[in-house]
Amino acid sequence: MKLLCDREQLLAAFGAVGGVVPARSPKPILQNLKLVAAPGQGSTLMATDLEVGIRYKVLGVKVDQPGSVILPLQRMGQILRTSTGDDELALEVDGDSLVVRGHRSEFKLPAEDPELFPDPPDFNAEAGYRVDAEELRRAIKRTSFATDPDSTRYALAGVLMEPGPESITMVGTDGRRMARQIIACEAEGAVEPPGQPPVVPVKALRLIERNLDDEEPSRIAVQDGAAVLVKTGRAVVYSRLVEGRFPNYKAVMPGSFESRIPFAEVEPLLQAVEQAAIVTSKESRGVDFQFGDGLLRLASQTADVGESHIELPINYDGKDVAITFDASYLLEALKALDPSQPIAAELIDHKSAAVFKTEDQYTYVVMPLNRDR
Repeated sequence: MKLLCDREQLLAAFGAVGGVVPARSPKPILQNLKLVAAPGQGSTLMATDLEVGIRYKVLGVKVDQPGSVILPLQRMGQILRTSTGDDELALEVDGDSLVVRGHRSEFKLPAEDPELFPDPPDFNAEAGYRVDAEELRRAIKRTSFATDPDSTRYALAGVLMEPGPESITMVGTDGRRMARQIIACEAEGAVEPPGQPPVVPVKALRLIERNLDDEEPSRIAVQDGAAVLVKTGRAVVYSRLVEGRFPNYKAVMPGSFESRIPFAEVEPLLQAVEQAAIVTSKESRGVDFQFGDGLLRLASQTADVGESHIELPINYDGKDVAITFDASYLLEALKALDPSQPIAAELIDHKSAAVFKTEDQYTYVVMPLNRDR
């Protein structure tokens, strides 16, 4: 193999795929990347930890002799970052060595056998779902934070991706709060809904989010209920699904509410909660919300820390409602939204789940804290 590559393009590709590489692995080959060099625009950089994998199209590669090479992530990454005086770098496999040459530099690294690297699958599905990249990014951002990556119970370590004929429902939950986002989709080919909706691990979703191309729709395909493939502008992300049964999220959705409090924008509510949370701690996480005639009063008190009292004018003239929330749960959800968009809170009482909704089909359900916490 012999090629000349654009240094910045290859460095950008390293950044796009490097997060997949495991810090430790019983298979040392997985701590590297694999570059398949082909003429034209056919060069591909790959990474995998066997659970999640990515194929990324690398631009700016001039191939003299096609072939494959294993690139050590750390050392090759350092070469790319520090070779700032070179626009292009030459890569050549010479026997058991990988030689990297710049204008005034040369590196010789051990070359491993590319055949030992397990290539992530490419996207060859004829049936699947086409979604807008911006909507998919929004859904990942608004649901992934509500998961429990350390859970060994149910399938809480990922986001449910429930496809339908014209929409995909994405749901994340850790058992104490639930985030749901519905996005539009277009079915392609003879799509058969999976027997059990896939649950995609958060690591894969964040990889997908980083590689979305806003100028090109993304394509999603589920493989036999065991894996999911997502094709973006220049990448194909493969992920095995989270095993286990996802909770019945529909059962925790309150069927009615006693009070509905609208907020014209997210930002003022976010700022008020941030202020009230200043004096909270891990032991005392609660912020008291008192909804009254035209005013929301927030209060928090923690021994040895202090207390806070915040007021926020609201468009509400219903009955008084008092409820206590874990401030961190609200802050994570509010920060995932557009600061200027409206949001509404639907409440029953201080013991029942509260629901926050936006106009773009986002629903956030959170359980209140006991009043004595």
